[in-house]
Amino acid sequence: MSAAVHAATTRPLMLVVEDDETLRGRLAAAMAARGFDVVEAGTIADAETRIAEDAPEFAVLDLRVPGGYGLDLISALKAADQNTRIVVLTGYGSIATAVDAVRRGAAQYLTKPADADAILAAFDRESPGATTVDALRPMSLDRVEWEHINRVLVDAGGNISEAARLLGLHRRSLQRKLSKYPRPE
Repeated sequence: MSAAVHAATTRPLMLVVEDDETLRGRLAAAMAARGFDVVEAGTIADAETRIAEDAPEFAVLDLRVPGGYGLDLISALKAADQNTRIVVLTGYGSIATAVDAVRRGAAQYLTKPADADAILAAFDRESPGATTVDALRPMSLDRVEWEHINRVLVDAGGNISEAARLLGLHRRSLQRKLSKYPRPE
């Protein structure tokens, strides 16, 4: 949708960045039914093109998207429109990535599954620094290890080889650990 076309409408524009085509389509349809004009992107490059065409008022970003790290889109969104409200939606939630998302400018951080109403509620929360990750709950050793690995991965800029070196692990061992999500507390 071009900027001229969107400017003529009164519905707010929402960008949905999600690599899972089915989830992206369902979320876009649900948001359209709730009064948004929705544009979709399945890759980082797609998202950057959509942002350049017309800065959205709202954005839902998946953390892991083909072509890069979903959080890297936050700076592009904020450069296009400082008032863009951003919710990060991920299946790989951790405290480290939640903190990183909020530091970069996301309003909220939600873990999948989250329905359209939960996402809309996240846009409206008064405390923009709050996340849905409960950092005060006691954690199992598996969860502590997961959090530490994700913190190091964030510090390494998402580079698995560098994170493995910092952790003293073989890269493949780290990839196996990353593919396993710890059991819920």
